[in-house]
Amino acid sequence: MTFVPASPTILHADMDAFYAAVEQHDHPELRGKPVIVGGTSNRGVVLTASYEARVYGVHSAMPGVQARQLCPHGIFVRGRMRRYSEVAAQIREVFREFTPLVEPLSLDEAFLDITGSLRLFGSAVEIGRQLRERVRRVTGLNVSVGIGPTKMIAKIASTTCKPDGLLLVPADGVEQFLHPLPVNHLWGVGPTMEAQLRRRGFTTIGSVADADPARLERQLGPFGRVLWALAHGRDARLVNPGRRRKSYGEEQTFERDQRDGEMIRRCIAEHAETVARRLRADGCRGRTVMLKLKLARRIAPGKYPIVTRRCTLPTAIDDGKAIASAALSLWDGARGAGLVRLIGVAVSGIEPAMPMQLPLFTAAEVRRRAALNEAMDQLVARFGEQALVRGPLAPPPRPRPR
Repeated sequence: MTFVPASPTILHADMDAFYAAVEQHDHPELRGKPVIVGGTSNRGVVLTASYEARVYGVHSAMPGVQARQLCPHGIFVRGRMRRYSEVAAQIREVFREFTPLVEPLSLDEAFLDITGSLRLFGSAVEIGRQLRERVRRVTGLNVSVGIGPTKMIAKIASTTCKPDGLLLVPADGVEQFLHPLPVNHLWGVGPTMEAQLRRRGFTTIGSVADADPARLERQLGPFGRVLWALAHGRDARLVNPGRRRKSYGEEQTFERDQRDGEMIRRCIAEHAETVARRLRADGCRGRTVMLKLKLARRIAPGKYPIVTRRCTLPTAIDDGKAIASAALSLWDGARGAGLVRLIGVAVSGIEPAMPMQLPLFTAAEVRRRAALNEAMDQLVARFGEQALVRGPLAPPPRPRPR
């Protein structure tokens, strides 16, 4: 007789304060202290904060200046994305010990479909318990685990049991679990939608579930019926193990506003190399290069205009020099926009790395660049990201006056 669960069993694993936890693990002197990753400059932004810092109100995406005001004794450290990526790769391998159906969402969280693993491990709770133990043994870090019949329920469960928790929501307990929660726990309800719902008297998920779906549709458009279904725990989305990241990017906020010059060009080249290393590490290439500029002209308190430029290449690439060349060409077309507060480089159109086609490069050039990139990756892995960097590409010659 074959064991068939009544409904899918989805597990959501979410690392606790991931970047800060890695720093505390690697630097024991930081343990138990308020660690804030990012926000190291006057214009920097917090990437994440340890739970010791969160009690003061510090959270991700907060300006570093505000974080210092809230937590003046906080310890600010620069992010180390390469190190976080290494740890994330170890975590993903642990996840695959329990099921091949793993859908990473970011470096620090993933969905796992464990429906087919229940027979092997005994129960969903046992899988969650063993997974948390394995992650802690391999990385020294804590992971919170939520389990439910849908992706949304599993995600909300992991959020509500943080930090270092494990929570199972059975299929027959979904509405009992959901309905007392604030409405912003529902997928698709951000600050703007939350404010709109609260103005109409919807403060909890239960109040949305009790509403007439036709009324919600009149008030919110087609999303109203979607929201009503989600409030009842209905979510047909499946775990997609073939899902790939849509883009890879790096950006930097300058301490002082910048115009065209060596600093901007060097920054673009460094971002391109970092993006290229991450692409190669994940066995990916991308076709579209994007340049992001945040201009220094303030349009509202804390708001600045953002300009983006992009170009699509004839072949997918993972080479830092090629990405930098494309990004610098975009910069040469956009540098007249004015003073720049932030600059970023991203690559999208992601696909698995395949043997590079030759219309863009000659065969000898492909081999030379591949060997150079491999050597650079090895040096950076051994000595750190600042051990070796490619020089910025020279700006195009200015036309001579006639």
